[in-house]
Amino acid sequence: MMKNSPDFPALEHIYGAAADRAKERFARLSERFTERFGSAPEGFFTSPGRTEIIGNHTDHNGGKVLAASIDLDTIAAASPNGTSMVRVVSEGYHTPVEIDLTALAKVPKCKGSLSLVAGMAEGVLQKGFRCEGFDACLSSTVIPSAGVSSSASYEMLLLCIINECFNDGAMSLAERAAVGQYAENVWWEKASGMMDQMACAHGGTVLFDFKDGVTAEPVSFSFDELDCDMLLVNSGKGHADLSEEYSSIPNEMRAVAAALGGKNLADCTEAALAERFADIRKSVGSDRALLRALHFYRETRRVEDTVAQIRAGHPEAVLSAVTASGNSSWKWLQSCYVTGETKEQPVAVALALTERFLADIGAGVCRINGGGFGGVMMCVLPKAHTQDYIEYMTPFAGAENIHLMHIRQTGAVRIG
Repeated sequence: MMKNSPDFPALEHIYGAAADRAKERFARLSERFTERFGSAPEGFFTSPGRTEIIGNHTDHNGGKVLAASIDLDTIAAASPNGTSMVRVVSEGYHTPVEIDLTALAKVPKCKGSLSLVAGMAEGVLQKGFRCEGFDACLSSTVIPSAGVSSSASYEMLLLCIINECFNDGAMSLAERAAVGQYAENVWWEKASGMMDQMACAHGGTVLFDFKDGVTAEPVSFSFDELDCDMLLVNSGKGHADLSEEYSSIPNEMRAVAAALGGKNLADCTEAALAERFADIRKSVGSDRALLRALHFYRETRRVEDTVAQIRAGHPEAVLSAVTASGNSSWKWLQSCYVTGETKEQPVAVALALTERFLADIGAGVCRINGGGFGGVMMCVLPKAHTQDYIEYMTPFAGAENIHLMHIRQTGAVRIG
């Protein structure tokens, strides 16, 4: 039986200066677990949210992404319960998730967390690993439905519990990420890649290549070394109900790939697309699909070039790359607004206001963050202007929706 919170040195390693606050969070979570399930939890777990720095919507078509975990996280107190029941209670949600592992076929699909947990359990079992009953109490600071991967943080947290409690840590990061992707693809019917899951699971700044499965290479980078802060501004429009808009991006990219003779765009080349552009345009019948394909190729190359610059000692190259990536996401990928909605474009407005501020100070960059169509935008600017920017954006977004972020070095782990 554990104490009512993890050891402080372990928390300090993960949370740094925020370790005291983290200890209080875990202590409250432990109390709720004991009240709910009648005994103290056997383990504590944490999984961060993530931001993609460059590489927006490239993972699902075999591209490359420079991503990083952030210091918003989902935490859990958990114990195996010796039954076939998985019971998950999340702070702020009245209805617990309860599934019987012997009756997964009876769980409906596209029913939020219930379907997601069932999908992960099925995915774990299909890969030949063990999944048994457990109880868990969760609490999260990851902004829901906002493009910082609250769902992937949730998935990697529960899969970390399953991995540590029932599989002696044998599931690799890539296997856990693939299970999370499977749950979203099959049980949510959302055509996502697995960049979100990999970034949450891995921790730190990482170069991901999704062409043949996934490879991950740590990259030594943080915005602090540029004397800059990273802020996320929540537009107030969630994208939980925008799966169709989100799924249209990989589907349209794959339509272009199919016309070129491949499954994903990574199976083909930009040169082949350029050579056959007129014919492909006619056969696909969608200019937006072609624009999204062009975004994929240039964005993947942008990731490669930027990582090369970082490793050559020029981390400042990230800033111009973020601007170019954001412009491509807005103009070519078209993920800053919902097609047909002209009256509600909060992300575009937030970007426009931010660009105005950055032009006035002559420094800083911004871009859409994550899946798009709602959610958050990212702003990177000199630390000396951070407070001014927060005050400038507060009347539009509200102070509670402006988050000063740091890159977290620890991914989804059991603490201690």
